[in-house]
Amino acid sequence: MIGRVIEVATDGAHLSVDRGFMTVSHQKETLGRVAIADISALIVRGYGATISLNLASRLSQSGIPTVLCDSNQSPSTLLWPIKGHFEQGRRMQAQAEASRPLRKRLWRDIVVAKISAQAYVLKAVQESPERLKQYARSVKSGDPDNIEGQAARYYWPRLFGETFRRNRSEGGQNAALNYGYTVLRAATARSILAAGLHPSLSVHHKSRGDALRLADDLMEPFRPYIDLTVHRMLEPDTEELTRDMKAKLAAVLTLDLEGPRGARPLQSCLDALVVSLAQIYTGEQKSLEIPAPPFGLDASGS
Repeated sequence: MIGRVIEVATDGAHLSVDRGFMTVSHQKETLGRVAIADISALIVRGYGATISLNLASRLSQSGIPTVLCDSNQSPSTLLWPIKGHFEQGRRMQAQAEASRPLRKRLWRDIVVAKISAQAYVLKAVQESPERLKQYARSVKSGDPDNIEGQAARYYWPRLFGETFRRNRSEGGQNAALNYGYTVLRAATARSILAAGLHPSLSVHHKSRGDALRLADDLMEPFRPYIDLTVHRMLEPDTEELTRDMKAKLAAVLTLDLEGPRGARPLQSCLDALVVSLAQIYTGEQKSLEIPAPPFGLDASGS
């Protein structure tokens, strides 16, 4: 069963644990409860929200990442467990020792998968995917020609219009993308922790001080499914995300994608991708397990 991504956006909320349930309260009034076993990730963005130490410890023991967000929906802090999985030491050692040529090959495969998913999204919204397919075929080890960036410059105006600019500090479609990517980032972080890898030892991303650089790498092939969801549900002048919009973005984790073992929800595909990366590091596997886009999905979502 795929757990739920829980967002707490109430200003001044207090989060605590009570007999296996996370309880959210405000001024001593209970607002809601959810079983910890049903949580996939916790996202907290309410101003002045507090979390009890007991809850933070319980979430950590269950391998559930807690993501604290700043005002523009972007993650600013991650709480993650230091007590890990029985393979953790061996896998982290191999991860830290991974050679540069191996990491460059892995990044090529990730970029190819991302651009291929972007091509699928353009086709789903009745735009030609052929240029992106050509880009995907031309990616070299390490992507020295920045084909990823060239593909992005072609992709965004065809998905959201010529006037669209990806800007993390803006509202509307950009704010929706921020929120969707936050959900996806938290889900990727959980998969990384469950697989016994370290989330800051990246394949490619090098941003200083970021604890989730590996998550930023591995979520790339799945970002376009967030983009497509935003395209479907938002008009360019939409200013504020509703609860229903956020629920639709979180539901992307349940989208069935086609993998080598048949159709599986996106969250399960993330798990498989991260495990395959860990096994590549330890020499047990040769290539990443990256799913193909779902079959029969058009721009209306049918």
